Parts: sequence; C-alpha cells; structure tokens
Amino acid sequence: MKKELNIPTKIILLIVVLIIVNAIASSVFTRFDLTQDKRYTLSEASKSTLKDVASPIIIDVFLKGNFPADYKRLATETEQLLEEFSAYNSNIKFKFIDPIEEGAEEFLINRVGIQPKYITEEATNKISRERVFPWAVATYGNKSVKVPLYKNNLASSDEEKIASSVQHLEYAFADAFTKLTLLEKQTIAILRGHGELEDVYISSFLQTLKEYYKIAPFDLTAFAENPEKSLENLKRFDLAIVPKPTKAFTDDEKYILDQYTVNGGKSVWLVDNVQAEMDSLYNASGETLAFPRDLRMRDFFFDYGIRINSKLVNDMQCAPIMMAVGEDNNTQFLPIQWRYNPLVNPTLKHPITNNTNLVKFEFANQIDTLKSSTKKTILLKSSELSKLEGVPKPISLSVIEKEPKAEEYEGKGNQNLAVLLEGTFTSMYKNRVKPFQLDNSKNEGISKMLVIADGDVIKNQVTRGRPQELGFDIATKRQYGNKEFLLNSVNYLLDNNGLINIRSKELKLAFLDTEKVLEEKSFWQTINIGFPLAILAFFGVVFAYIRKRNYAK
Repeated sequence: MKKELNIPTKIILLIVVLIIVNAIASSVFTRFDLTQDKRYTLSEASKSTLKDVASPIIIDVFLKGNFPADYKRLATETEQLLEEFSAYNSNIKFKFIDPIEEGAEEFLINRVGIQPKYITEEATNKISRERVFPWAVATYGNKSVKVPLYKNNLASSDEEKIASSVQHLEYAFADAFTKLTLLEKQTIAILRGHGELEDVYISSFLQTLKEYYKIAPFDLTAFAENPEKSLENLKRFDLAIVPKPTKAFTDDEKYILDQYTVNGGKSVWLVDNVQAEMDSLYNASGETLAFPRDLRMRDFFFDYGIRINSKLVNDMQCAPIMMAVGEDNNTQFLPIQWRYNPLVNPTLKHPITNNTNLVKFEFANQIDTLKSSTKKTILLKSSELSKLEGVPKPISLSVIEKEPKAEEYEGKGNQNLAVLLEGTFTSMYKNRVKPFQLDNSKNEGISKMLVIADGDVIKNQVTRGRPQELGFDIATKRQYGNKEFLLNSVNYLLDNNGLINIRSKELKLAFLDTEKVLEEKSFWQTINIGFPLAILAFFGVVFAYIRKRNYAK
C-alpha cells in the first residue's frame, strides 16, 4: 500500500513547485492582446525603432488631472501603449505629470512651446471650461522632441477626434523615437533656378524634413554648359522636391530630370499651370487676371502618364479667407468661404492619406491620367460639388457676394489634384533626338513620382518675416493637414514605409452617447444602487428565514 505524504512534506513540495514556477515565469515573459483590433500589439516598425535603444528614453506625459471622460480615455490609452513600449524595451521610462497641480504651465508654454487646449464640458445645468495639455516630451541623452497626443481633425466630431488621436498614438511615439535615434539619413534636393518658392515660404516643411533627412538646394542652371555634370550631381540625391517653379525648363534640363527619374530618382512636383495669386487680389480693384503658365513640361509629364491642365478648380468645399465686412466703424473682419481654395478630405485608404487631416489648396489646377507604363494612384480629389473654369479669366473678390448654386456643380466634381506615379517610367526621349549625349543613357527604369497640381500646398504663411507652421492659417487659426500629407508622401517615396504603415492600423473605440447618458442617468443610477441592495436584502431575508427554521427545531 502506497504511503501518503505527511503535511510538512506537502508544504515543502508546494513551496518548491511555487519557486520553480516563479523562476520560469520571470525568465519567460509574454503578453497577450485579446482585443479584436490588436490595439496593444506593437507594429514591426515600432519594434524595429526600439530594438537598438541601449540607453533610457525618458517620456514625460502631461495628460494628467481633472478633465472630461474622453480625455481620460486618451490618457488611459496612452499609458497602456507606453506600457507596451516599456515591456518590449525596458529603457523606455515614462511618468504622468499634472502641469496645473505641479505649477508647470508657464514652463510648458514659454520654454517648451506647448500650448494648452481649452475644452468646454456640458453637464446638467452646468458648463465648465478646462485646460488640458495633450502632449508628451521624449528625451534621449541631451535631445528632446515634443509628442502630440491630440489630433485635431477639422472634419470630425469631438469623439471622432479622440478616436483619431488614439489611433495616432503609436505613430506619434514611434515617430518621436525615430527622430531621437536616427543616425543615417537619406538625401533630398530642393530644386532651384526656375523661380521656385523662396526658402522662407517653405521653411516649415524643410525644418520638418531635416529631422529625418539631409537636405540641400540644387540649382539646375548652375552648370548650363555642362549638363552631364548636373545629372551626375543630381543622381547623388535620393529624392528631388520642385516647389512651385514659375520659369520654363530647357530641353537640357528636362533630359536631366528624365534621366534622373529612369535611373531611380524619386521626385515631388508641386506645379501651378495657371498664374493666379491671392496677393494680387488685395488691391484697390480687388481683381486680378488668371492666365496660363507655360513651364514647357507638358511632354515631360505626358510621357509618364499625366497631363496638368491650365484650368482652375472652383469648389464649394473650400477654406475661408478673411474679408472686411461693413463700413467705417462697423467694419468687421470675417471668414468668408473662398471657392478657389479647395479643402480636400483625404478618403483614400492609402498609407500616405490614411488618418490625415484636411489638405488646403489655393488656385489648384486639374490633372488628367493617361495610358502609360506607370501605375497611377489618385491621392487627392476635389469634392463632388466642384467644377473647372478655363483661363484666361478675371478673378474678383466680389465673387463672394454671389451665393453658389449647387446645380451648377453637380456632375462636374471629383477632379484629380494629386497623383502618385509608380513602377516603370519610360524615357520621354526614348524615340527622340537627345538634347545632349550621355554614355550610359537609359530608356526606362523603376521609380516613383508625386505630382500635385498646386504649388501652394507646400507654402507656409509668413508673419513679420517669421514663417508659420505649414498648414496653419493665421487669419482663421485653423490647422490643415498639408505638412502631414507631404511628410507622408516623402516617407513613402523613399520607402520609409515602417512609420507610414502604422497609420494604416485602424482602432475601433466605443464611446458613450452623451445625450442618452443624460436622459437615462437617473434610471441607471437607480439600477446600479438599488439592484445590489435589493439582492443583499433578499439574501438577508432568506438567510434569516433558514436560520429561524433551523433553530425552531
């Protein structure tokens, strides 16, 4: 007969088993994400960014304090995401700070450059206004970057903005980690020599690019007598940006750009084929003449599969301009919808446009796509209520006095404004006489190109000589998504798809219906408080009855 273990032996064995299990658990670490959308599963791009971080990255999160439930949700999601980062790499350290409680508001605003967000919360017979700092600061060694936690999408409701912000969190932090740890940078040329936008008007975007890439100006006209050398120098750059040229290109220059493209050079073209500027409208007459601009690039783009037409896009979904309304002492400056400023909502599910804010255009042109060897993706379109207007055409500020009629726009909208070209590019000089001879010319090659039919998409506003953030409208205080769209585009063209792919990750958040909460508040309070008490009373009565019956015997 088998002898049974005594109690002390059982206790000792139990302790030994617990020690072994604990040792295994401490050495084998794993986390399980049971959410349907895999919200807490880090993307490979995030893991790749964190893999080589050998010293601490300190993250101060300022989303702490007494604020509405939606922002508490954002704070909770931020904390859970940072826990995932920290679990993957223990060098990620974070803490939440209440800037109001700890008196750090002035420091954040004046020294760090972080502005609070003012939110209004309505409850029963009560309206409160709170300050929230939806920001974090990540520090790596002696380098720090700001991390925006709130994404202000102009076309969304408050709940949709919070949902978009939560979806944006992993990208925001992974992007910050990339800025802090990036060592090797690809090179970008900013083309000069054809009346492009001055540096002060593209300063905001250039400053953003410098955090990821090496940037240098490149003058195509510098070696006019030696085009072979210009091509050789241009090939050293991974991508070229052409910000709103206004002077025509020569045949030599077109051949340089053609051979740069078929040899794998990527490019972003921001082109206006119509001469029309807002500044020229602000005169005594309030009028200007819009007329075609000939850059001599029609055949260049035509052979790659697109045509930029010399037509203006008039769109009822548009950005406002500030206008003086009234006379003398009653004059007020009010935002008035300006239909030559299309406001485009990126709806295409593409890494460049996914989860991107509205993009503002100014006197945009229209693009046709043609049959060619390249693959074409329409990234941005005007709204359904838009139409084309031919030039030459007088443009007057008085047009705002006329109420637009929807029937004039029906069936004329969805005009192409930004087209991505990918794949095999066939040289425009394949069956033509070359402007100059090259020893190793190519007839076709694999590359990528983005063409935007408006040079002002990259243009930032300037106040008292100081460039403002790209996409920020000083007059209306609105922030558009121009910089976000262009940065995504550059990253995509240069195959930096890791961070972009994080944008494609879609999260589904459930929010309470505020109106329904107010309507049914009393009912659910009664259920939540009264039902547990009723259950407790029921069991008390039953217990008393059973006890009485047992003792009665």
